Amino acid sequence: MGERDRDRKAPVKAGRRGTGMPGGARGLLVRLEAEVRRRLETTPACHDWDHTHRVRVNARQLLRAEGADPLVVEAAALLHDLGRAVEMGDQGKTCHAELGARLVPEVLCDLGVTDATLIRRVADCVRTHRYRARRGAPDSLEAKVVYDADKLDSIGAVGIGRAFHFAGRIGARLHNHAEEATAAASYSREDTAYREYLVKLRLVRDRLLTATGRRLAERRHRFMERFFRRLAEETRMA
Repeated sequence: MGERDRDRKAPVKAGRRGTGMPGGARGLLVRLEAEVRRRLETTPACHDWDHTHRVRVNARQLLRAEGADPLVVEAAALLHDLGRAVEMGDQGKTCHAELGARLVPEVLCDLGVTDATLIRRVADCVRTHRYRARRGAPDSLEAKVVYDADKLDSIGAVGIGRAFHFAGRIGARLHNHAEEATAAASYSREDTAYREYLVKLRLVRDRLLTATGRRLAERRHRFMERFFRRLAEETRMA
């Protein structure tokens, strides 16, 4: 039996917080990464594998500082946007977080995971990473870490780049006045990167759930403030 087959057959369970990966977990994450890469091949670039990879990197930094379970966090970070292509395809009618949480058992079971508790904890992180007032808030430390890791990738220079990428995909203007932006409908010509900043990105810093996440968000937040002031000046919309 080869090493890969042994990894697949070895039982994989979540670890204790603040400890390293349990046995078999590293092999699982390698296989899970390959599966997620395959599934995200056709997803638009603002939510593609590159985004998932950055969220995973953020999550690793946060979980070490906060003492979260590494297997639960890394698996959820890899799986968090699995339903995103469907949501973007129907212009937001589907909640990608809820769809992704429903897909978690299928994906993990196909990879040989039999620990129902691990599957449930990962699914909970995926479901709550898109926290809204009308939905359940992240409850566990692991869910809070995944939430913050994802939100950190939506602000700062990367967040601005992603906002412009999305605006370009839907044919939105380069920039507009605050009044035009805040009155605009999603997926309209006025759904600019500036609108994304006004209605979402500028609020992210104060909505993060871990001390480490809030600290990391501060510098990114200040950069966005400077950028959009400069953009307004150069486009004569200040």
